[in-house]
Amino acid sequence: MALSKENVEKRMEVFAEACRRQGVKATHQRMEIYRELARTEEHPDAETLYGRVRKRIPSISLDTVYRALRLFEERGVISRVGSTRERTRFDANTTRHHHFVCTRCGLVGDFYCAELDHFPPPAEVGAMGRVDSVYVELRGFCRTCQQKRRKAG
Repeated sequence: MALSKENVEKRMEVFAEACRRQGVKATHQRMEIYRELARTEEHPDAETLYGRVRKRIPSISLDTVYRALRLFEERGVISRVGSTRERTRFDANTTRHHHFVCTRCGLVGDFYCAELDHFPPPAEVGAMGRVDSVYVELRGFCRTCQQKRRKAG
């Protein structure tokens, strides 16, 4: 699902500002990689982003895309999204949110829930270290896969 041009531009402004604050060069290639990620809520993997960016920058390499995504993640500009599939997927939405993952087709969807944002970690976790944030990922079958399953069964 594509975001509105206005929302993409807001994400691009936040990204450019984060690059300035952290001393990261906002190269043309990095901007285009981030723009492609910022314009969708699909949570694409690196190979998908590479294919899309390559249409605009034919000389870009898959390695460049991976290095940029790793840098973006290290700087907290994007997050890595867990999935039951082999490929790592990424998310440009940096507002506090959680994910629903379809264990059948791999769809990843964002959802917002204040109760989960403030979920108190169990006491045993304190013995392991300090909790800085809570991220919840719910897994199940999406509506499309549920309907296919009903029709098949």
